[in-house]
Amino acid sequence: MSDENIYMKEDELLKLSKQGDHKAFKGLVEYFEQPIATVVKGILGDCPEAEDVGQEVFIRFYQFLHQFNGKSTLKTYLIRIAINLSLNEIKKRKPALSIDNNDISIDLMAKETESSNFENKDLLDKAMKQIPPEHRSVVVLRLMQGYSVKETAKILEIPEGTVLSRLSRAQEKLKQILKPVNSIVS
Repeated sequence: MSDENIYMKEDELLKLSKQGDHKAFKGLVEYFEQPIATVVKGILGDCPEAEDVGQEVFIRFYQFLHQFNGKSTLKTYLIRIAINLSLNEIKKRKPALSIDNNDISIDLMAKETESSNFENKDLLDKAMKQIPPEHRSVVVLRLMQGYSVKETAKILEIPEGTVLSRLSRAQEKLKQILKPVNSIVS
């Protein structure tokens, strides 16, 4: 399906949803469910709260469906909701997020029987939890979701220079966090 057809389908589903068509709204949810889940899990990690936040994104969207004015794409709008709700969740559970580098090293050794991909994902999730949420959201959008600097800036409503500086700081912090792990693996 071409991008043009996707946007036509998206617009039609949105129009029908605003008219109260629940099947159309379900279609929107199914269409955007994966990108939203990726953003939420990228910020929160793979935890039970991530699923709750993902569902809350669509509940909020449904509640404020008539306020969506089309100034941004629907995907951008939903991702913005997902980021805000994820950051709110982090604020609620802030004390539970602290782990140290020793935890990462221990986890690496304890998972010798699991697949390498699972280990790497788990380690990255733990490392991501150690960087500030505003940096985490930039990493998720820019590196994990593949948005351009300009698109990331628009979604987060920050200047492009801020995107670049947060990304640079996040990458440096992740290197520091993962350095002890890399030396164990080498």
